[in-house]
Amino acid sequence: MAGTTGLDWDRVFLMNRPPRVAFVSLGCAKNTVDSEKMLGQLAEAGCEFCADERDADVVVVNTCGFLEDSRREADQVIGELVGVKRSRKSRLRRVVVAGCLVQRDGTQISDRVPGIDALVGVHNRDDVVRAVLNRGPKKRELNTFLGDYHPFVNIDTARLRITPQHWAYLRISEGCDQKCTFCTIPSIRGPMHCKPPSVILAEARELIADGAVELSLIGQDTSSYGLDFDYEPGLAGLLRELNALDGLAWIRLMYVYPSVFSDAMIDAIAECDKIVKYVDIPLQHINDRVLKAMHRRVTRAETIDLLERIRRRIPDVNLRTTLITGFPGETEAEHQELLEFLRDYRFDALGVFPYSLEPDTPAGRMQNQLDAETKLRRREELMLTQQEIAFAKADATRGKTFEVLVDTHAGKDGLQVARHAGQAPEVDSITVLSGARAAAGSFVRVRCTGRQDYDLLAEPASIALPTLC
Repeated sequence: MAGTTGLDWDRVFLMNRPPRVAFVSLGCAKNTVDSEKMLGQLAEAGCEFCADERDADVVVVNTCGFLEDSRREADQVIGELVGVKRSRKSRLRRVVVAGCLVQRDGTQISDRVPGIDALVGVHNRDDVVRAVLNRGPKKRELNTFLGDYHPFVNIDTARLRITPQHWAYLRISEGCDQKCTFCTIPSIRGPMHCKPPSVILAEARELIADGAVELSLIGQDTSSYGLDFDYEPGLAGLLRELNALDGLAWIRLMYVYPSVFSDAMIDAIAECDKIVKYVDIPLQHINDRVLKAMHRRVTRAETIDLLERIRRRIPDVNLRTTLITGFPGETEAEHQELLEFLRDYRFDALGVFPYSLEPDTPAGRMQNQLDAETKLRRREELMLTQQEIAFAKADATRGKTFEVLVDTHAGKDGLQVARHAGQAPEVDSITVLSGARAAAGSFVRVRCTGRQDYDLLAEPASIALPTLC
């Protein structure tokens, strides 16, 4: 088999050896769900998994194609794996590339990185088994599984999860209708289409049965949930239905679009005991001219009114946002306006992305594109401003008690990674817990003892404070 460009799977199965598959998952939380679903399908097909691609027969790379940096990373990873395949010391004989980059670039990927054996687009996710088992139309040539957008939603049951057992992502919708001028998602993932509530509830119950006590709700635009099929209760109604499920402790809302985030949604978060008081609301900017150029469908005044309503109606809410700096034509005065906005509204967590020029987007065709140095300088200024805010908030937490969800078992040093309700997995800071030795997935009442950079330090609240002499 070492001399072939593909694998004779009939021969492999006749040898009573299941094919070994290594899997690389790149990109966002939505990609993580796709990766888990593909892993589940491959497991059902009889594949065996291994961590080292040199010990695998096939490697699958689920790619991100959203930004230039992510595409560059994917090309590098794929190129390295093709190199492993060509090595005589490796058993790897097949490289399958899936995901957003495939949907975006198609067979151009194999032109850039020769040696790929199969391509699987996001709308053909369920063809990953055929791609891995070399059951495409031409076994010795590049197998392509590339289809156009389809209006039905992929079902994400029977996932082989790569997140810890006690928390999981729950995708409620796919695609987006907002048409922001900088974004490639609609051209890759298509228009927004939502899962019916019954499907979401069934997936949630399956995840709970698998041990999840925390679910993070994701989609390109979660606040528009139900608009595509005239679901009158909308996101607020879905949140209330999820809140009624047994076995869940925390439900977290991610990727809220500001122009359609209603008072009913805010009230559902405030009133439902399992919905953590946390809102991830990417704002991207605050200047009216920039917001209009981005086609964000919201103004500065509307944004500020929304933030004030959220904070007024949800006491002690944690607000997370993301910003884009260096958008085409952004002036120094508009950048300073954004800095002042951050100082005034003091977000609990923040991410900043330098604008990435995407040629196929309206923003990519705009004049007055800014140079990389300016974008990086402005990003640093925004992040340093947020750092002061984050450090001050963390310092103010010292001595307070709160509940955390433990993410890891205790190491030799007795330390464990944990998170309070305002810390989303994978994107926010953490709470470093000492002296607890609690099981991963359990909840512990803790007292904050200080901070280490952005992260909080804590110990069980049951431990008595030292007596001051």
